[in-house]
Order: sequence, then C-alpha cells, then structure tokens
Amino acid sequence: MNHRFVVPEEQAGERLDVFLTALFPTRSRSAIKKLIDDGAVLVAGEQDVPEAAKPRKPGYAVREGDRIDLTIPPDVPAEALPENIPLDILYEDEDVIVVNKPKNMVVHPAPGHNTGTLVNAVLYHCGGSLSGIGGVLRPGIVHRIDKDTTGSVIICKNDQSHRAIAEQLAEHSLMRIYHALVIGRLPEEEGTVDCPIGRSPIDRKKMAVVPDLSHGKPAVTHYRLLQYFPDDNISYIACRLETGRTHQIRVHMASIGHPVLGDPVYGGAGKCRFRLDGQCLHAKILGFVHPTTKERIDTDAPLPEYFEHLLKILH
Repeated sequence: MNHRFVVPEEQAGERLDVFLTALFPTRSRSAIKKLIDDGAVLVAGEQDVPEAAKPRKPGYAVREGDRIDLTIPPDVPAEALPENIPLDILYEDEDVIVVNKPKNMVVHPAPGHNTGTLVNAVLYHCGGSLSGIGGVLRPGIVHRIDKDTTGSVIICKNDQSHRAIAEQLAEHSLMRIYHALVIGRLPEEEGTVDCPIGRSPIDRKKMAVVPDLSHGKPAVTHYRLLQYFPDDNISYIACRLETGRTHQIRVHMASIGHPVLGDPVYGGAGKCRFRLDGQCLHAKILGFVHPTTKERIDTDAPLPEYFEHLLKILH
C-alpha cells in the first residue's frame, strides 16, 4: 500500500521516523525505522521533481513541504504453512536436512513471498517438525541464500541442532564454498576480500562495502580461480565464506571490479552475450560437524542445469 504525505510547517525539524510514527499509531517506531532502513520511504523536497525522491536515514530532519512516499508491504501470514513442493535432498537424518535449493525459490516467507518458499516445502516434508528458534516464519532456518542463488541450505529439525549449527556459523567453522562466474580476469589466482559490508548509503535496498565497522559488519571472502575464459572475459571461481553477510559474495566481487555474471543489482547484468535470469552463483559445498554424532558431514550440491550449460558454451 502506497502513502504520500507533505510535511506541514509545524512539524518541520522532526526526525523522519518520529514524523511517520505519529501518522501510524498502530505501528511501533522500530517498525517504521525498519521500513525506512529497507528503502520503503522516499523523500523529495518541495521544489524537487518526483524523480528526485530518495531514501533518507531515520534521523533525517524533515523540512516544510517535503513530500514523503511510504510503501507498506503486504502482511505475511502469521506462520509458515506446509506445502507439497518437491525437494532435492542432499543429506537428512533426525536432526538436520540439507537441501539443494533451486533458482527463484525464497528461503522463508517474507512480504511478497508468502508461499512457495523452502520453509513451506520442508515443513511438509518433515511433517511440521522443525526447530522453533527461528520463529514461526523461519522454523529451522540458520542461514539463507538469495532467491536467485542456488545450492545448499541446512535446516534444523530441533532446537538442540539449531543451537549447535548456529554456533558453528558464528565461529566461522561452517564450511560454505560457492561457485560463481564473474566478469573479467582476476588479478591473482587466489585472494581475499576483507572489507566490512553494510547498507548502501545511496540505495537502502542494496548492500555495499563501507568505510569501517561503525557503518557495517566484518565480512571476509576467500576466492580461487578455477578457469578463465578469455574469449568472453569471464572467470569461473570458487569462493569460501568466512562470514555470511547479506549479498556478501556479490558485493565483494563487485567491489574489486568483478561482479557476478548476470547480477542485476551489483553490475553483472548486460555485460556479456548471455541472457540470464539472475546471478550465476551456486552454494556448492556445505560442511559441518553433526550436532549429535560429532562426525564431519560434507555435502556437495551439483551445479544447476543452466550453470552447466553456460560452462559448456564457454568451453
């Protein structure tokens, strides 16, 4: 739902989040702040054309005549419901399940994606038995991958497993290796991008490399060149995540001038002869210590058909 407001003289100087909270008394200030942080609020000055509207920070002091556009996303269901959706299962026992997520599937329900998610599918497969730590919309979910990214996701069936896997994730001992196609030839065979990631100050819907930890969180990506295709100027790489920030590989590779092929957000689309539906990024290897047996489990998600097809063409 879209709303537009014009700031009156008597409210000039108020914080943006305070101004909007007063207009929506049923929503908390933190909820309004999240909408602002998510880029759902655009502000244009009194003399600006509509196209000049842009995101502002919650603490922005509104001015008389400012036009404020607020888009409130549709409500999501109170809880995720089981749906009979086929799953590509890489590993499963009574504690955890590792699934090879297909392209165009969202991991858990969110505004605009209330059904058809990985959580809906796993709830049906597991008979509703998943850990409750993630809440009713994210049962069993310890980590996520993007809608257009394929590959391994581990989901926990009970709270003990959830805590154990979450601890491995926090300690950076959960092995996550992605395969990707990126634009250009990397400057070296192996390397590391160690740059904090936070919300983009220009577009709040995007992430970006930020100057320091006061603007974001630590993020470390290790990459290795698997093959370079000179005719198309494309590199096939493996990336090992030391941390797991939102869009981490996509942001880090774009920051060093090698965006992921097909990425419409971070500069990898429209730069080659292929027409692609989203980024060429696949979560291939997932390794963890089993929460109960303490054995090492390593899963390997086969590359999706479109990725294999691209590699054959490049070869």
